[in-house]
Amino acid sequence: QVQVVESGGGLVQAGGSLRLSCAASRSILSIKIMAWYRQAPGKERELVAFITSSGWTQYADSVKGRFTISRDNAKNTVYLQMNSLKPEDTAVYYCNAQVVANYWGQGTQVTVSS
Repeated sequence: QVQVVESGGGLVQAGGSLRLSCAASRSILSIKIMAWYRQAPGKERELVAFITSSGWTQYADSVKGRFTISRDNAKNTVYLQMNSLKPEDTAVYYCNAQVVANYWGQGTQVTVSS
């Protein structure tokens, strides 16, 4: 079982940056995949980026070149650095840990004003 807690959301102007953090309750090296998802009002939850236990990363096309997922193994924390933010990035961002089952955080709100 894994618990994950997100932090770092907030209000930012278009073109700005934010860094989200996801702290896990166990070693992230033992977690197959750590991912960030987001859900905008009236839309389905979508995958933003993920990082595997071996360090392989993948991104949604909409965030490639702007967002970077990384991890600090010593802190059991995964980060999502978001640059050049756009109003369409506004959403609740969720951290996800995939072990045998999926574990979700409570989400953190990101609002990008135009």
